[in-house]
Amino acid sequence: MTRLLEFIVAIVIVAVLGVVVGVAMPSTGHVEREVLISKDLRQVYDVFSNFRRFQDFSVLRTYDPKLQYELSGKAYGPGAKISWKANDPKLGDGSLEIASIDPGFAQISDAGKGTIVWNLENNWRGHDKKYTINLERTGRSQKLVKVNWAYDVAYGFNLIDRFSNLYIHGDPDAQIQFSLSNLQNLMASIPNIDYSKMVPSIVEQPAKPILFVSTTAPRTLDDVDTASDKAMAEIQAAAKKLGVNIVSPRITFTTNWGDQNYTFDVAAEIDATTIKINGQDVELTAAQRPTLDAAAPAEASTAAAPAAPADAATPGSKDKLGRVVVDGNVKATLAFGGKALKADWNGTGAGLPQTRQMLAAYSQTHGYKYDDVSFRAYDIQVKAPVNNKGTIEGYDEQKFEIYLPLQGDNLPDQTPEQEAGMKQPGLEDAAPAGSSSAPAAAGTAPAPAGTAPAPASTAAAQ
Repeated sequence: MTRLLEFIVAIVIVAVLGVVVGVAMPSTGHVEREVLISKDLRQVYDVFSNFRRFQDFSVLRTYDPKLQYELSGKAYGPGAKISWKANDPKLGDGSLEIASIDPGFAQISDAGKGTIVWNLENNWRGHDKKYTINLERTGRSQKLVKVNWAYDVAYGFNLIDRFSNLYIHGDPDAQIQFSLSNLQNLMASIPNIDYSKMVPSIVEQPAKPILFVSTTAPRTLDDVDTASDKAMAEIQAAAKKLGVNIVSPRITFTTNWGDQNYTFDVAAEIDATTIKINGQDVELTAAQRPTLDAAAPAEASTAAAPAAPADAATPGSKDKLGRVVVDGNVKATLAFGGKALKADWNGTGAGLPQTRQMLAAYSQTHGYKYDDVSFRAYDIQVKAPVNNKGTIEGYDEQKFEIYLPLQGDNLPDQTPEQEAGMKQPGLEDAAPAGSSSAPAAAGTAPAPAGTAPAPASTAAAQ
């Protein structure tokens, strides 16, 4: 009997001590980790301001390879949400929702610092769980971004929850640390360019018939202009022979921006989807990516294609991508079709390469998928120089629309800039390219190149 009483007393003492310790323990938990990333501040800010790249740097799928994600709510900023369902009960289901971002995306570059708050719902103990990501430009030349990722939780008067604070350096701490490491690798794959002055938009491009010529030129403005003019002359001659009209400015599809040479297609829209060649009506269709042939070596930019017909160069025949051979170097196809990310450039063609690079970086930080092999970027010269009695006028006042075709079914209808009603600065304002990415001198600057995408189910001209 005495031993039973001693045992009961011991249990009571332990319980009282547990309650006392629990009451004495903090009612909140906090853990944080920090990393430096050599990247433009706006890029890091954008990755944290949407969840379209979350699965690419989050460590959750490492714990559960069969984890399933689902996006909902807004595409960007407060209201954006991602949920996950796990097969591993230890990980459990959960969700994150962006609660706030400060300042807005238009002010972050000037402010030099910002804060993003994510509300967290999962099976961890406690309530009012949230992640707070603080970003700050740092380093001797302000080229680094300090990322501080913190986790906060409230336990209230739940003593069991308070005791869970002893393990806060387990899952919360470890997940933050590993995710930050993955984030460094993700950011390293994105072009390090400042796109904060660019105002991109998402537009729907209908499929249109085009004539095009593939060409190559040394990577200078003069050489590319000469090659482009020659290609346009061939297109105009072919259009006249076909009896169709050219109804668009010059379009340029970029195939390869090499170290020495630039390979591209010059194109123009025509007013007919059916053309007559050698007395036969030929219906233009979207180009098709070649099917994989395991027995043949892969080409430089696409999967190996089946052998082209013997008469592939005969007018009226089709090449391996399904594009119609018109005459000489001129071919015809249906191009565009689907959503594209668009930006404007005012000035010489020297600014086009970095504007295309800005679109690529912007797409990657916002989680917009693109395939620059099959659905290449392109530009449309909406305002060209004028030849005034042998003198070229307005060469520095050209206007271009640059497009990057987007892929996938879960694309937003608008960019954050579109939703905010922002407009691209005009000629009298700052150009899209930041000072850190200003074009080279005119003699060697990148040429006015872009790429025209094929429709959503097509391959671009090569």
